[in-house]
Amino acid sequence: MTARQIRKDVWWMGAIDWDRRLFDSLIPLPDGTSYNAYLIKGKDKVVLIDSVDPTMTEILLNHLKMVDRLDYIISLHAEQDHSGAIPDVLKKYPEAKVISSSQAKEMLADLLHLPPDKIIPVEDGEKLSLGQKTLCFLYTPWVHWPETICVYLEEERILFSCDFFGSHLATSDLYVTDEGRVIEAAKRYYAEIMMPFRKIIQKNLEKISVWPFEIIAPSHGPLYDKPEFIVQAYREWVSDNPRNLVVIPYVSMHGSTFKMVRHLVSALMERGMEVRQFFLPETDLGKLAISLVDAATVVLGTPTVHVGPHPLATFAASLLNILRPKVKFLSVVGSYGWSTKVVEQIASLITNIKAEILPPVMAKGKPREADFRALDSLAETIFQKHQALRLL
Repeated sequence: MTARQIRKDVWWMGAIDWDRRLFDSLIPLPDGTSYNAYLIKGKDKVVLIDSVDPTMTEILLNHLKMVDRLDYIISLHAEQDHSGAIPDVLKKYPEAKVISSSQAKEMLADLLHLPPDKIIPVEDGEKLSLGQKTLCFLYTPWVHWPETICVYLEEERILFSCDFFGSHLATSDLYVTDEGRVIEAAKRYYAEIMMPFRKIIQKNLEKISVWPFEIIAPSHGPLYDKPEFIVQAYREWVSDNPRNLVVIPYVSMHGSTFKMVRHLVSALMERGMEVRQFFLPETDLGKLAISLVDAATVVLGTPTVHVGPHPLATFAASLLNILRPKVKFLSVVGSYGWSTKVVEQIASLITNIKAEILPPVMAKGKPREADFRALDSLAETIFQKHQALRLL
């Protein structure tokens, strides 16, 4: 890999991780990822924005052979895929100082054991002149950690956006060339780490939108030289308006819950509703998270295991609670043998979701005709609820 010029005296200095398939021991990476660092040479000062994941430190140090001095390292975000190589960069350039938000200073000391006197905190809106190039620091908290910031390069109209607008996507393209491919990767990225902070991101989106940027340079994925499409996509994702979409994550042990889910899906489709069904033992959690971004209704399907929900259904409910999508309606369908507390236990797991609970359908054993009629009634209720929101 080699450094790639973005504008005069502005370079991409990152690393492409083609083979990584899991992030944070949790998030699937079907398309790999990249760790984007950026170098800016002013007339007086030289700045590195972010670093790379520690596994790719050697690549960044090789890029940096093009400069004999470094005045500042700007840490947009303290998480190690951004900051992990900073200690090695400081060994190469011991005179450099680290610039971060005030909240990140303590985090960087904790995560990287950086000496506090090496870190210079900046305030929201503060500017730094590099000599014929001016950086403005913009606090964008909870996108997706509390200390995150963006940096705007005024003369070149580039927004270095940290995780904002990022995508886990390994590609040889410096800029977006396939908007369809990137929008799915960016939506997955938003769904998995940004969605819990949707309301705060609405405000941060408005904050950065006043700047006339021509390029968005995120910390993961390709850069946007035509950024309007990703900004508009974010506006839709963070809005309060869901789509006419019912998401049904389910698990079935002996086929009863599957029969109920299959019947419900058919009943919803007959009413002109979009449905996405996910079999939890095999599903890509990222695909499920993507669907939750737009869903108006979620119906969780589960059999009963020792009176409670199946462990995979418990996990799905916990995921829903963590991600906090803008879903308006929730319900549960499933089966049991002799007794069940599935509905009560699932309700206790989704306290962050402020949605209307629709009547659940729990069949004793193999579903009977009365259970299928109840599923038809649930489908009709969901249809009417979506109609009332003018989603149909």
